[in-house]
Amino acid sequence: QVLLQEAGGGLVQAGDSLRLSCAIAESTVGRKVAAWFRRAPDNEREFVAAINGNGDRTLYADSAKGRFTISRDNAKNAVYLQMNSLKPEDMAVYICAASERRNFALAAHKDFYNYWGQGTQVTVSS
Repeated sequence: QVLLQEAGGGLVQAGDSLRLSCAIAESTVGRKVAAWFRRAPDNEREFVAAINGNGDRTLYADSAKGRFTISRDNAKNAVYLQMNSLKPEDMAVYICAASERRNFALAAHKDFYNYWGQGTQVTVSS
């Protein structure tokens, strides 16, 4: 059983920053690939960023490159998403995901992930 709990969402203005966190509570040993997705109203779940178990490989959606940074602290079983220069189009529910699969090349695909959090709302006003 792997439980994911997001925190850190809120209401900000365009150009502001937010740091999201995802606490990963798990009963199995080993580091999992973790990722952030987002879902805007009336949109599909969209990949944002992923990080491998050791934290030495990352993957970003084009919309996130240069503005967002994914990181993890395995000692704390936590994954983070630092979001800078937020835009109104970044407004969405941000959802943490984790996978027991190892092929990091597939980490942008939602079907790669076994476990999902409930999400945290990010609202960006213009």
